[in-house]
Amino acid sequence: MSWNNQGGGPWRSPGRGPWGQGPSGPQPTADLEEIIRRVQEALGKLTPGGSGGGGSGGGGFTGRTALFLILGVILAWFAWGTFYTVQPNEVGINLVFGRYTGKTAAGLNTNWPWPIGSVIKVPVWDQQITEVGYRSLGSNADVPEESQMLTGDKNIVDVHFRVNWQIDPAKPEDYVFNILSPRETVKAVAESIMREVVGLKTIDGILTTDRKSVETDAQQRIQNVLNGYRAGILVKQVQLQSVDAPSQVISAYRDVTAAQQDQQRAVNEAETYANKVVPEAEGGAARILAEANAYREQTILDAKGQTQRYNQIYDQYKKAPGVTRERMYLETMERVLGPMDKTMVDSNSASPPVPYIALDPLQSRSTGGAK
Repeated sequence: MSWNNQGGGPWRSPGRGPWGQGPSGPQPTADLEEIIRRVQEALGKLTPGGSGGGGSGGGGFTGRTALFLILGVILAWFAWGTFYTVQPNEVGINLVFGRYTGKTAAGLNTNWPWPIGSVIKVPVWDQQITEVGYRSLGSNADVPEESQMLTGDKNIVDVHFRVNWQIDPAKPEDYVFNILSPRETVKAVAESIMREVVGLKTIDGILTTDRKSVETDAQQRIQNVLNGYRAGILVKQVQLQSVDAPSQVISAYRDVTAAQQDQQRAVNEAETYANKVVPEAEGGAARILAEANAYREQTILDAKGQTQRYNQIYDQYKKAPGVTRERMYLETMERVLGPMDKTMVDSNSASPPVPYIALDPLQSRSTGGAK
């Protein structure tokens, strides 16, 4: 069916446009005045004492007033929504028609007002804590489905740990747009990585000496995974709160730990005793060696001296044998009889031996009596 048969095409009358008016005549102006009049009537109804309509001759004034009011509302809307404040611990994410346009630092900033623009304020400097295996709030309850993990030697341990993290100040837009549930993501990644790290260790190492290495390794691995997700998250620290055997066998593991501690204490005591005794023995051995060396040197020097003296006497003996023999006899008798205080002389006769008293004791006695 043609438009001519319907009376003027889609506007249903010949020569009429989509606004219901013909091509000749001030139809747009009349429509604008009609819209202004209706707005004025609506404002008049909202205003106390309003008449709900304008009289003759006042349509232009009321139209201009309404236009000024509309412009004032637009300006107020624009001024009210343009400025916003970002707190010191936050970063502002600017959006225009839902599209990311940039980030702003702390202070007074501007953006298009709603609904054209919007701002997402992200607390980048706030420290966040994610607990895995337990909950500190309330009764500090254990969560077995999170805490029970398998070690490398096929044992089960209960691991309670926490992850301290914050939003990356350099990439807050990644945190806002790339992951849907940041806290749940951090918890899931941390639990998965901790199970991987624990699976590389033995139960004895985890319970005793490997705790620090587990924390460092887990932190690095968690950060690498989150960087791969472009999550905009910085992992500051991973802390093991407790690492224990399951409750069914914890008493036996505590006995094993106590025995290992006793063993270590005994080893330490033995090493302490060895560190004390060995230096003393080495010092005694060194002293004995020094004394032996000194005795050897002294004996050698004495022997050399005796030999030299003998050679000198022999030289004199060759020159005067009789005199030398008599001198040697006298010196020998003096050395032998000198310390004695009484001497018996046998004259080889029938008379009894004649005792001789040394003069030195008598002189010492007389000297003492005189005193």
